[in-house]
Amino acid sequence: MPSVVFDASALVGALLKANSVPERALLIARSRGVICLSSAVEIEIRDVFSRPKFQKYLMPERLARILDLIATGAVWVEPEHPVADCRDPKDNKYLELALAAKADIIVSSDDDLLCLHPWRGVEIITPAEFVRRFDRTSRTASPSPRSSPATSDGGCHDGDP
Repeated sequence: MPSVVFDASALVGALLKANSVPERALLIARSRGVICLSSAVEIEIRDVFSRPKFQKYLMPERLARILDLIATGAVWVEPEHPVADCRDPKDNKYLELALAAKADIIVSSDDDLLCLHPWRGVEIITPAEFVRRFDRTSRTASPSPRSSPATSDGGCHDGDP
């Protein structure tokens, strides 16, 4: 049973489209794993969800459903050790949570996080890869490793395009 951190980028697709791959990933994580949350991550998710560009596409019931899927039954952990490994400092909160919660996986659609895969023993994968691995209805579900988008020289450092 994997412990999973979702970043806000991975959850936007779930918010905007019912039955999307990101929503399936969230449902699978909730039913077959443990979702890890911290106050900082919850605030970030709520802030992203409240952006005006998303509001015109949302029904209040949809927003409530996704927030409920994320938070209900989640394991709440407050990180105590700062991390500064991501080229986008705003994304370090997800790494801090994963480290504090001893998470197995970060599910993200953010290249700033994905390029760190694997990070300190934590896999960082897309919602589609999470679904491919853990959806029992999929013929190809398996725990095989995902290729990292990072280049051979790291490609994930500050200043890289």
